[in-house]
Amino acid sequence: MKEYPRTQPGTQPEYLYEGYRSSIRRAPSQPLIQVPHTLSELTGPLYGHYPIGESDSDLTRHFADPPLGERIIVAGRVLDEDGRGVPNALLEVWQANASGRYRHSKDSHPAPLDPNFLGAGRAITDDAGNYRFVSIKPGAYPWRNHPNAWRPAHIHFSLFGAGLLSRLVTQMYFPGDPLMATDPILHSIADEGARQRLVSSFDLSLTEPEWALGYRFDIVLRGRSATPFEEGRK
Repeated sequence: MKEYPRTQPGTQPEYLYEGYRSSIRRAPSQPLIQVPHTLSELTGPLYGHYPIGESDSDLTRHFADPPLGERIIVAGRVLDEDGRGVPNALLEVWQANASGRYRHSKDSHPAPLDPNFLGAGRAITDDAGNYRFVSIKPGAYPWRNHPNAWRPAHIHFSLFGAGLLSRLVTQMYFPGDPLMATDPILHSIADEGARQRLVSSFDLSLTEPEWALGYRFDIVLRGRSATPFEEGRK
């Protein structure tokens, strides 16, 4: 069995981080018990019941009218620890709209709710591990973690492998956002280099003239250069 390079200390978020108040209530107080998965759990079911359509990766096409906001293209590769592309990985994204509000019943932020923006999409990587989403740049929003707390603009990513139990969750930030300096969720990752792996880069080659700005975000699944993930830490 292949041994994967271990992640370096401080490169993954801790279950308990004092500055992130929700983790105080949710963090386990006892050592975790690992339950081995069976073959059926690791290999199926694959993705779910509904096929992924062409418009699933374009969050601006879910309604007859386009959503409001700055149109963006987010693309990159899903890679293993050796830099090889991972094919057939399912990516799901969800995000706030341009005003910083989620299309969710629990979101009470008094910002406009865009009727033409669902805020969720999905895509499958190609043979080289490439993926691509079209969306609207999300806005910042208050989150009551501490006085005058605002979350930076970000997009949530969920990745599935061959089976639905092999799930990893992370977040993508935008370069130059001043709110990253005060975000406890981002700073629950002690290592600065690892934090930077969550920040996308502006990519002019992805930008389409007079239509959308492009951002590149590669995701490394494991090893010393692994992207920080919110779940599946050991």
